[in-house]
Amino acid sequence: MASFRYTAITPAGETTHGIIEAANEAAVIEQLRKQGSIPVRAEPVASGFLAGLLSMEFGGGARLSRQDVTNITRELSIMLGAGQDLDRALRFLVETAPNPRVKTVMDALRASVRDGTSLAVSLGKHPKSFPRLYVGLVRAGEAGGSLAPTLERLATLLERERSLNATIQSAMIYPTLLVIAAIGAIALLLTQVLPQFVPLFEQNGAALPRPTQILIDLGNYATNYGLYALLGVILLVLAIRQALTRPPIRLRADTIILHLPIIGRLAREALAARFSRTIGTLLINGLPLIAALDIVRDAIGNLAAVAAVEQATNSAKGGQGLSRPLGDSKLFPIRLIYLLRLGEETAQLGQMALRAAEIHEENTRLGVQRLVSLLVPVITILIGAAIAGIVASLLLAMLSLNDLAG
Repeated sequence: MASFRYTAITPAGETTHGIIEAANEAAVIEQLRKQGSIPVRAEPVASGFLAGLLSMEFGGGARLSRQDVTNITRELSIMLGAGQDLDRALRFLVETAPNPRVKTVMDALRASVRDGTSLAVSLGKHPKSFPRLYVGLVRAGEAGGSLAPTLERLATLLERERSLNATIQSAMIYPTLLVIAAIGAIALLLTQVLPQFVPLFEQNGAALPRPTQILIDLGNYATNYGLYALLGVILLVLAIRQALTRPPIRLRADTIILHLPIIGRLAREALAARFSRTIGTLLINGLPLIAALDIVRDAIGNLAAVAAVEQATNSAKGGQGLSRPLGDSKLFPIRLIYLLRLGEETAQLGQMALRAAEIHEENTRLGVQRLVSLLVPVITILIGAAIAGIVASLLLAMLSLNDLAG
């Protein structure tokens, strides 16, 4: 017998946590269902340092990409929607797996399901590939006998998130390449072109013009210490990433990002899109509000917003609405708050949340386009100014040489 920490939804719609002694995870799920609860999460409890050390994974096991998970979900929903049983649908996914990684995971899922384990529990054995949100939705779909529609909505959720992330990443490619090319051009001028004037002035016994000398000194510094500076930047980035793993620092950083003048507004739109799409999908699939909020906290990714959602959860447990505490946090766009309030008043919170998601996803795309439209000319002007300054120092040095020759 082993100890398992669980999270479940009681018949009254409340979220409960605890520890159960059972032979395996499937037994925990079965025991909770016999009690009338809906299992949300069940995981083994490590006992002591040695158990925790032995349970660690050092790169082992297959991990699916988001693209793989999205494709699997869409294909599985199509197969089940066409009337195929789960075993046959999983066999189809095994036979059509695009790479060995997907085939390995699908083989494991099919073997687990054939042994009598539910799909949700089988998915929970691969937490690196299928997050808690995914497993929770599948478990709700199985409990309600609507697995195919649930997988279809889940595939739509994953596709929308992928599309939004792809829009942001694609939009930032050109400014990034522009900055890299500018750094390369400036480094070439400083380290290769300007030093050519030093011997000429030394032969004539004259000093370089002050602006040219400053730039040459910068070029010498880049030549002699450039690798060390690059290493310092890398270490600084790693140190910042390590610091952001600490909740107080991460909370402060997330709060600052959401309140920045331009980036903050875009971040709030993206946050509203992710929150509303996730909560709407969970509610449409039949999860109670408290359980849905408990899962949403893990999917937001911003600790400041997580704190606001926790306050909203406490408010909902007390019989209050969701929109008011979210509005009091000043982190979410006012449009989202109004739409959620309208959903509460009309008992259509899930539908209104999904409509809000469409609005904020479009606002995020437009915001990214405007940001790129602003960044490109600003970067171009800065690059032009830097290169113009270097060229001006070159011309000044050449004019000085002419004066010496005269």
